[in-house]
Amino acid sequence: MEKTNVLLIGGGGREHAMAWKISRSGQLGTLYIAPGNPGTAECGTNVSLNTSDFDAVLEFVRSHETGLVVVGPEQPLVDGLADFLMEEGIAVFGPTRAAAMLEGSKEFAKDFMRDYNIPTARYRTFEAGQFEDALAYTRSEGRYPVVLKADGLAAGKGVFICDSDQEVALRLDQFRDNSAWGEAAEKVVVEEFMEGEEASVFVISDGYTAKILHNAQDHKRIGEGDTGLNTGGMGAYSPAPVLTSDLLQQVENEIIQPTITGMQINNSPYKGILYLGLMITEEGPKVVEYNCRFGDPECQVILPSLKNDLLELMIESEHQRLDEIDIELDGRYRCCVVMASGGYPESYQKGKPISGLAEIDQDSLLFLAGARDAQGEIVTSGGRVLSVVGSGKTLQGAIDHAYKNVEKISFENAYYRRDIGAKGLKRIH
Repeated sequence: MEKTNVLLIGGGGREHAMAWKISRSGQLGTLYIAPGNPGTAECGTNVSLNTSDFDAVLEFVRSHETGLVVVGPEQPLVDGLADFLMEEGIAVFGPTRAAAMLEGSKEFAKDFMRDYNIPTARYRTFEAGQFEDALAYTRSEGRYPVVLKADGLAAGKGVFICDSDQEVALRLDQFRDNSAWGEAAEKVVVEEFMEGEEASVFVISDGYTAKILHNAQDHKRIGEGDTGLNTGGMGAYSPAPVLTSDLLQQVENEIIQPTITGMQINNSPYKGILYLGLMITEEGPKVVEYNCRFGDPECQVILPSLKNDLLELMIESEHQRLDEIDIELDGRYRCCVVMASGGYPESYQKGKPISGLAEIDQDSLLFLAGARDAQGEIVTSGGRVLSVVGSGKTLQGAIDHAYKNVEKISFENAYYRRDIGAKGLKRIH
């Protein structure tokens, strides 16, 4: 069998999980990760590479005879890295810039769903100079809560659920005045608030055939009971009991297939991972958002459940042969708990030594994210520091397994939610 050298772009917990899974492939030659983290270094070779410099990426790929580039985060995809490399004859697992606009622009995604009759919330879009009109619109609607979303990429933090005119005005002012939002908030989408339970479905597509990999439920808020500010994700579990087999079939028929077909019609066939953020409403599943890559921390619970060779799936996707493959899962539940720096998602300190990493059970998984190697000692370097994944025959078993191992790890001001998976247990019981 011919081996394939792979360059994986990214350095978070998602990429550690991807590196771990790809490293187990019989088709893998050498795995390079740019920039990676101390965890990915155990799965392959971390490389110092400016991945926003497309020419530098191309030079590395050619000099290291890399057969496939796998793009983990959304920003390089929205910036057009896949297009650039494919034009140079390099195989890439990830959507083109045009296809990645499903995540890169909330306005694009909402208009796309409207055009192809894909169920989602009612909405209006307002440019930065029209924020007074946006406030007038929410007042005229008189329905609270209402959702405000920055149009562009905002690392999962550009969404506000507002309960009053005053809060809408406050958040619009923040979008307008806070330079941290940059171009992401040059437009704001105002959406109706959808009642229901959120869940995520992950799809792999070769542009024409799409297969569901698995489903999960994320916990985006910083506080227990889904309170406080939005984060990049504080934990996840899989599968999500709210997604029954009937509902998954409905998602397939009403959301996945129309999305893949619509992108074909738009001359932007969608290749790569498509992450559907869904709200399960009384009227059925509706799309909250599209993402053009694996979620983090959902990736950390989905990939360990996947029996398929991930690299093989990626290669077959590149050759448009997914119709020949069946997705296989191991049937176990998984729970991922994120340990974060105290103060996240606002200000926090870095450089805190992490202890207990070697103490976790062999049958649990540890994925590093905001951590770095400081002269042989692993220390914190970001908001979401690491993920601990437990598994079990039941959801309760997976939750217990995860938290048992979380308690073995410590660093100064470590914070984690203690209710990951609680919603799923209520549905089961």
